[in-house]
Amino acid sequence: MIRQGRNSRRRGFSLVEMLLVLVILATLAAIVIPRFAGRSEQAKVTAAETQITSISTALDSFEVDNGFYPPSGEGLTQLTTKPDSATNWRGPYLKQGVPNDPWGAAYVYEFPGKNNEQGYDLSSLGPDGRAGTDDDIKNWK
Repeated sequence: MIRQGRNSRRRGFSLVEMLLVLVILATLAAIVIPRFAGRSEQAKVTAAETQITSISTALDSFEVDNGFYPPSGEGLTQLTTKPDSATNWRGPYLKQGVPNDPWGAAYVYEFPGKNNEQGYDLSSLGPDGRAGTDDDIKNWK
């Protein structure tokens, strides 16, 4: 017969101790997860701003070579495919094609611009995908 003494017993965690650990883990997750999620969204906004700058440079190069900006109807595709109306086209002006914004939508291009009267408007609808909201990323103030 095997006798178990007081000191030889294994002691497990009580239900209260387990619940306390779960509460601590949930609190830490509630603090950490939104910080990482916010960084991810900020990275997408920064990527959109960088792409708008890159597309703007390509549009300006197109204008210098041809004397006009691409019309709104044909839009940004003229930066990668030579239009019939461009006699001095030296493209492609965007080597990897016209990108979509980080949320998967096409950039909005208008020439002549409504906000940049002497140039063009170029924007992303941002995370919510709706025009005219505060999260739009655009080439005007």
